Amino acid sequence: MTTRRSFFALAAAGLAAMLAGPTGGAGATEPIKIGEINSYTRLPAFTLPYRNGWQLAVEEINAAGGVLGRPLEVISRDDGGKPGDAVKIAEELVSKEGVALLAGTFFSHIGLAVTDFAKQRKIFFIAAEPLSDAVTWQKGNHYTFRLRPNTYMQANMLAEEAAKLPAKRWATIAPNYKYGQDAVASFKELLKAKRPDVVFVAEQWPALFKIEAGAEVQALSNAKPEAIYNVTFGSDLGKFVREGKLRGLFEGREVVSLLTGEPEYLDALKDEAPEGWIVTGYPWYAIDTPAHDDFVQAYRAKFDDYPRLGSVVGYNTFKAIAAVIAQAGSTDTEAMVKAAEGITVDSPTGPFTFRAQDHQSTMGAYVGRTALRDGKGVMVEWRYADGKGYLPSDEEIRKLRPGS
Repeated sequence: MTTRRSFFALAAAGLAAMLAGPTGGAGATEPIKIGEINSYTRLPAFTLPYRNGWQLAVEEINAAGGVLGRPLEVISRDDGGKPGDAVKIAEELVSKEGVALLAGTFFSHIGLAVTDFAKQRKIFFIAAEPLSDAVTWQKGNHYTFRLRPNTYMQANMLAEEAAKLPAKRWATIAPNYKYGQDAVASFKELLKAKRPDVVFVAEQWPALFKIEAGAEVQALSNAKPEAIYNVTFGSDLGKFVREGKLRGLFEGREVVSLLTGEPEYLDALKDEAPEGWIVTGYPWYAIDTPAHDDFVQAYRAKFDDYPRLGSVVGYNTFKAIAAVIAQAGSTDTEAMVKAAEGITVDSPTGPFTFRAQDHQSTMGAYVGRTALRDGKGVMVEWRYADGKGYLPSDEEIRKLRPGS
């Protein structure tokens, strides 16, 4: 029986017929080519589950008849974590492979490079993962849309919780590139707006994936903060957590940490996972809704594994692509842009909308605390923060986004 999976094939929602569209004609079954770019070899912990997610989505879409009567065909490439390579790949996908649109990217500097490429080549681009605010604001353009909640949105969610803490003296640590810079700037601005008495006594900026954790931990300790805002992830997070525990950095201090609740990073720490940190993440094991249950069941059936946040991001990205093309009625770039502005898409974590004013999705994030359960890090006391409640006003967006 495929009843439970039919929702995600878009049939239960009555959309399968719209996606399938009319059949017949010489080009009726010609695939719609989508160019997909990501840093698979640079950060496999996130990007491989992400690939699983979009593969599941494409399988379901094609099983339901495709889009406009045509199957989706994904031409996927690895950028190796290099912006220059990502742009070269994007050009090849557009010029040689004839893709209708581009999707993907993980690191913010790569997402921004492809965002600029989309503007120059006037091709539709859904940035799946890069979190820098600039993707849809300062460097945003007519052709680029972004799925995940950006650094401002997630920093706002965390600042809301941080403002409730008694701590006044804060320190920050973040990777020294666009994502980390945006995440710290937004958190500082938002927390100080809620708590004018807060002061920031130290900022540490390790190079991405080259953290000297002992020195960073000692510098933070010397500043004597009452709380720490952490933006490190991946291997940097593991080193920071281990060294911080060894040197007692976290004892008697609150830690607010972007992304740390994601299974991609908690699972790698195993029983060394921090306890009591306020985080954004993805407690897939505790989300009890029919839509999410269906997604987990379908994902387990295909991959014999549980989903990570990357899985949801990949899945949602390609469900959004299908919805946009169906709404546009074609793969004409301007028609897709028009269709995407204001479109609402159902997903395992609830519906989200691509805002017309800035092309930012309202997809939210889960906010809670970390804990150890059976020797593994999990999220507890969590809630889902709907992204639409954590975005700046339209007036602020007009100031941030040129030409908006």
